[in-house]
Amino acid sequence: MFGTIVGGLFGLLAGVGCGWGGAQYLARIRAATARDLADEILGNARREAETINKEADLRAKEESLRRREALDLEAEEARRDIRDQEKRLEKRADLLDQKLELINKKEREFESVQRYLTEQQEDLNRRGQEVKHLLGEQREVLHRLAQLGPDEARSVLLRRMEDDLRHEVGGLILKHEQVLRESSQQKAREVLATAIQRYAAAHTAETTVSTVDIPTDDMKGRIIGREGRNIRAFEKATGVDVIVDDTPGIVIVTGFDNIRREIAKVSLEKLIQDGRIHPTRIEEIVKETQEEMEQHIRRIGQTAAQEANVPGLHEKLLDFLGRLKFRTSYSQNVLQHSLEVAYLTGLLAEEIGLSGPLGRRCGLLHDIGKAADHEMEGGHPLIGAELTKRYGEPKEVVHAALGHHDDLRPETPYTVLVAAADAISASRPGARRETLEKYVRRLEELEALACGFPGVEQAYAIQAGREIRVIADSQRLSDEESAKLARDIARAVQEHLTYPGEVKVTVLRESRSVEFAR
Repeated sequence: MFGTIVGGLFGLLAGVGCGWGGAQYLARIRAATARDLADEILGNARREAETINKEADLRAKEESLRRREALDLEAEEARRDIRDQEKRLEKRADLLDQKLELINKKEREFESVQRYLTEQQEDLNRRGQEVKHLLGEQREVLHRLAQLGPDEARSVLLRRMEDDLRHEVGGLILKHEQVLRESSQQKAREVLATAIQRYAAAHTAETTVSTVDIPTDDMKGRIIGREGRNIRAFEKATGVDVIVDDTPGIVIVTGFDNIRREIAKVSLEKLIQDGRIHPTRIEEIVKETQEEMEQHIRRIGQTAAQEANVPGLHEKLLDFLGRLKFRTSYSQNVLQHSLEVAYLTGLLAEEIGLSGPLGRRCGLLHDIGKAADHEMEGGHPLIGAELTKRYGEPKEVVHAALGHHDDLRPETPYTVLVAAADAISASRPGARRETLEKYVRRLEELEALACGFPGVEQAYAIQAGREIRVIADSQRLSDEESAKLARDIARAVQEHLTYPGEVKVTVLRESRSVEFAR
């Protein structure tokens, strides 16, 4: 038993020793293998490093070769540029040498010409001296023959020449003046006859009365209103006189101002068509019609400018031009008269070789001042010149408006042509009547006199100038002051105006209170 255990221990120890020896052997084998592997890896690494170093050297050499080639190319280009510049400099130097040679040649030619001119000048001076000497000798011979001194001979010769020339020149002047006068008169007659023949206008006739048709006679009572309040409100708002008489089917609207009369006529037609006739509605309709009339006046002015072929007029001038349609002068419509003068002036200008468009422009605007003579001081020529100058018209147009009545010396031929055309338009049969012009002027003076008093808002001359209605400012004047105002106006009319019969002065003072319920 004990022997078995000892044997087992020895066997176990022997196995352990063998195992340990085997393990040591294996460890040595593995260590040797690892060293071999490490040597191999190191060798491979060294070879790769050598390969990389060789490749880097090759790349560096290639890069240096490329840079050297690029530098060589740049150097070659620089050398070529230098050679090109040298060639250009050589050419420029050759050109400069040629120019210098040409300048030297011209200088030599100039010197030769100058020498020739100097010789010619000396020769001329010498000959001039000889001529002067010969003239002196001839003069002395003539003086000895005529037995006259130099001054006496000169005065006699000049006197004879002056007498001969005076008679000849005088005869020529008279002859040419006669020919020129005859030809000018004949030419003027031809030009005027041609212009008049090329333009023929209809006769004009204006009135101060307009009629409004009404559907039934019952409408007359509605127009008058209760105790006449409607007709009084209408006359106050429009400034005209409304006559409602026994004439069937019509109501008469009278007034010397055609614009007011037209506004009143259109407003009354609107009220009749609307059917609502009372003071408030009357004021609304009249105000609306006044605004429409302003646009209508602008359209009239535009149409007139297009008809006369005068483009580019200022808007204010178109407004003034449209207002001329409602203005008459000696019963002749001023807008129609202006169109006639525009046509005639353009035709006359073309006949004598001037500008037809500028002539038409001068003729169309020559009476433009009549559209604003109640707003500005001065006669219509001065007002027209100021308006045309203010709105950028040419100086020919301004001067034509200022001088077409021969009040000043004409500075342009267009002023003379406008004056001639104005006379042609005014002098044809039936064109004008002086009585209406005086009548309208008297009514305007009557209104202007009343408006000059303080506290007067508006003044309307009605009943053919037999009555003046004055609208007083209720805030500035009382009832007592209104009565005094009527007496003052009547006294001023007696002192300053000439009129037939008597003039009734009516002062209206209205106090109105307005509130709104919201």
